Amino acid sequence: MTVRVVNSNRYHHWQTRYAPYVFLAPFALIFLTFWLDPLIKSFVLAFSITCGPNVRVFVGLNNFRFLLTDPDFHKAVWNTSVFAMASLFVQLSLSLALALLLNRRFLKGRNLFRLAFFTPNLVGMVFVGLLFSMVFAPLFGLVNQVLHALTNQPTDTNWLFNPKLVMPALVLAALWLYVGFNMIYFLAALQAVDRELYDAAQVDGANMFQQFLHVTLPGIRPVAVVIVVLSTIGSFQLFELAYLMLNNGTRNWPGPDNSGLTIVMYLYQNGFVTGDLGYASAVGWTLALIVMALSLLQIWLSGTWKREA
Repeated sequence: MTVRVVNSNRYHHWQTRYAPYVFLAPFALIFLTFWLDPLIKSFVLAFSITCGPNVRVFVGLNNFRFLLTDPDFHKAVWNTSVFAMASLFVQLSLSLALALLLNRRFLKGRNLFRLAFFTPNLVGMVFVGLLFSMVFAPLFGLVNQVLHALTNQPTDTNWLFNPKLVMPALVLAALWLYVGFNMIYFLAALQAVDRELYDAAQVDGANMFQQFLHVTLPGIRPVAVVIVVLSTIGSFQLFELAYLMLNNGTRNWPGPDNSGLTIVMYLYQNGFVTGDLGYASAVGWTLALIVMALSLLQIWLSGTWKREA
């Protein structure tokens, strides 16, 4: 009997101590094989100049020095930053406004509207890129047709071939795609705010704006911080939408005067078109540092660390 108890205790001890590692082993194996190994190799490549997969010359920090003086990289950073700012201030503002509207109990058919605004996110990126390349097509595109109906004058603006209109076109396409997606997150956060806080604010004489400022925003702040950080990361990784819209059978990418060039597109050009995987790796690591710095800055500005401390 004693032996059985001892064996049972040993089995229980093994189970509680080592079982979690057994369950984590498949993920760890996949992580080491498909993520950590390429990450280490890309870090090593960032200090080399390559010509194809087999020819490699170590150059130290020369890739990063050239990157800091490269006007094309500066253009890519500027374009990506403009897109990210539009995502943060326009896209997230619209998402929050829609969430506030569709959270109203008196609104009839709000579930249908929620589905309608979220549905574009279910469409594949390839379809979206091709769709909006036709929406912004000259003369017969939907945007030009709407402008023609409003102004009663023929409009043949070629949005995707005008350096001043390429980025607004990309921002509008991203709005259609992601506003409803972020709206769902805001809506979930709004529904988690205690209704008694609004009742107490009304008793104290607070108007709707004051309720939004002192009840709604503090209540949704944790979710809002996550949405802002994820939107920033996603914006700086912009590639598929711009590539598909500007490369729809016209070979127009990265747009006239590099007006649609993004950091990831610049990485793609150097790594897979030019063939310099070393310089492309340097661009990738620079992008990772930019995104990490911006994310940490946003978390710090939101006061998340102070509240946790």
